[in-house]
Amino acid sequence: MAEYLPLHDDGDAITRAASAAITGGQLVIVSGSGTVAPSTAASASWLGVAAFDGASGDNVTVFTSGVQRIPASGTVTAGQLVEGAAAGAVATHTNGTADYNVVGLALTTATGPALVEVKLTR
Repeated sequence: MAEYLPLHDDGDAITRAASAAITGGQLVIVSGSGTVAPSTAASASWLGVAAFDGASGDNVTVFTSGVQRIPASGTVTAGQLVEGAAAGAVATHTNGTADYNVVGLALTTATGPALVEVKLTR
């Protein structure tokens, strides 16, 4: 059998200023010019997942691809598409409705506030 790499892609990371308090692992959205904040609902402006906690004004690293562990809102089932939700979490996406809001594909099943593994899309 031929070799195959990678098992997981480390993903891309960028730095942006927080425009609100952020907790590591939250889904963040673009909140202004060069700034990010935790998601509050489904949005096409999602950027990625915060690498660590930060207060408003702090620089925060954001992972923009790869497989990330994000808090679930409600129950998310493996194989479902997810979108942003309140408090930087993700919720099940309804297919055919604002599909541009899709954050990624759930790889595990979790009920909030437990973490769900999500393969980010872009």
